[in-house]
Amino acid sequence: MLKIGQTVPELKVQAFHNEEIKDLNFADYKGQWLVVVFYPADFTFICPTELEELAEMYPQFQEIGAEVLSVSTDTVFVHKAWHDTSEAIKKINFPMVADPTGKVSKKFGTYIKEDGLSLRGSFIIDPEGVLKAFEINDNSIGRNAAELFRKLQAAKFVSEADGEVCPANWTPGGNTLKPGLDLVGKI
Repeated sequence: MLKIGQTVPELKVQAFHNEEIKDLNFADYKGQWLVVVFYPADFTFICPTELEELAEMYPQFQEIGAEVLSVSTDTVFVHKAWHDTSEAIKKINFPMVADPTGKVSKKFGTYIKEDGLSLRGSFIIDPEGVLKAFEINDNSIGRNAAELFRKLQAAKFVSEADGEVCPANWTPGGNTLKPGLDLVGKI
């Protein structure tokens, strides 16, 4: 399982994206922020609510230089069928990665061996390919795309700031901290 500070390895996968089946490699995303969102399966109850919310926020992720990948243990053909039949999933413009063998889910530590499915996991990877943040939930608990976006903004800020860090509930323009010093006001 990947840990914070580790580099994400090259992982070759197939994805359904823009009405096509494509070959992707996680190494292709070096040089930009990457948000990887795992979910258990297509045609489920909670997943479309999360993915629709993420699809609606996708332009915001792109505006700050991030790509989003969703990953389940379904095949690209199941992704296409879901995309073709669900109004919520039709909104998705980011790659939907197929992980039918579980190799990607296993690498990220979200794989449930006895079910052949993934837990809900959200991972933020920096432009160097280093894992900066992650959260894994039970499959009965949906995520919040706005909070994932806020965490991405914080990770991006910290990577660009001169030793400043983000306190609880930080949002862009908010006060930051400099370890060993007082609160740093931001305009």
